[in-house]
Amino acid sequence: MDKRGEKSEVFSVAHASGGDWQELTEACLLSLGASAKGGNLGFVYVSDSLDEDLHMILKRLKEITRIHHWVGTIGFGICVSGAEFFDMPAMAVMVGSVPREAFCILPTIRPEDRDLPKGVLEWSRSHNPALGIVHADPRVPGLENIFSRIEGQTHCFLVGGMTASRGSMDQVADEVTDGGVSGILFGSELDVATGLTQGCSPIGPTHNVSRGRDNIILALDGRPAFDVFKEDIGELLARDLSKVSGYVHAALPVSGSDTGDYVVRNLLGIYPEKGWVSIGERVGVGDQVMFVRRDGSAAKADLERMVTDVKKRAGNAPRAAFYFSCVARGTNLFGPGSIELSTIAKILGKDVPLIGFFANGEISNSRLYGYTGVLSLIN
Repeated sequence: MDKRGEKSEVFSVAHASGGDWQELTEACLLSLGASAKGGNLGFVYVSDSLDEDLHMILKRLKEITRIHHWVGTIGFGICVSGAEFFDMPAMAVMVGSVPREAFCILPTIRPEDRDLPKGVLEWSRSHNPALGIVHADPRVPGLENIFSRIEGQTHCFLVGGMTASRGSMDQVADEVTDGGVSGILFGSELDVATGLTQGCSPIGPTHNVSRGRDNIILALDGRPAFDVFKEDIGELLARDLSKVSGYVHAALPVSGSDTGDYVVRNLLGIYPEKGWVSIGERVGVGDQVMFVRRDGSAAKADLERMVTDVKKRAGNAPRAAFYFSCVARGTNLFGPGSIELSTIAKILGKDVPLIGFFANGEISNSRLYGYTGVLSLIN
């Protein structure tokens, strides 16, 4: 079993891997040591090998630390300062001391909840939240509507990720929950900075949807969608469309973005005989679409750019960092050796406590992304 702890002035992080839930929890508590006793806020992320154990893990963490406020969820992998853990039992814990009035736990918000709880709204009016870290249940329809509702009623910038598990889809928001969106809001008393990095690169120009139905693109720029797609991907891939799966995706530019931002969606089907292309998003006439490819070297360069930019905007040395990455990134994009998290640690500083997980979709600014990494810093 591997274990390690890192400490900062306010936040402390510990992680453990390679044992059962009891061994991992005790290892994290041992690594945190006395620092856990002075905190009032905790975060916990576990790999989905521990999905059935989250209730017991949370109970033990509360019992030993005496911290009552906890936030977290389950991922296919977990992120810590400089390292990532996939396909094994693993957990990460961060504890810190934050002025009680500077944060508010967001209980589970479900599709039928038109208004946020009264306590959350009252706190938001008094503290003007700057950042919300949220987790979402991927089984719930209309998640982006829930994000927009939270952001609209609190004026808070949301980041986070969708739970990723082959079993239970639990989240933690003071207690174990599921079935919606939950997390924590941080007030304007705290300085925050956030950024997003893409894992795919455009392989052609932006096209206008001239005919579309549901998630099927019939025509782009007045031509059969498949003909445009074939031109963009190039002759080699067009000759063997089986190589396109998992490598080429569709992307929808974000309206009004001054950074060329876009959200990536999977290709669901290609229909050469009909001239259609189907993607994982509803489209209509006038929408814009381009095609992108997974690109490890370009993704690493963009990651370095993003982390450097967020660190510069944060100003002082960060007291805590949160990172939410796509399950298709990490070892699946950059190869073995924790390259993604090592790159972040090299730029931020290895002493900056960082925690997060590999998600089934990433959240930034009320949008649901794919193949991205979302970094947030607290000063």
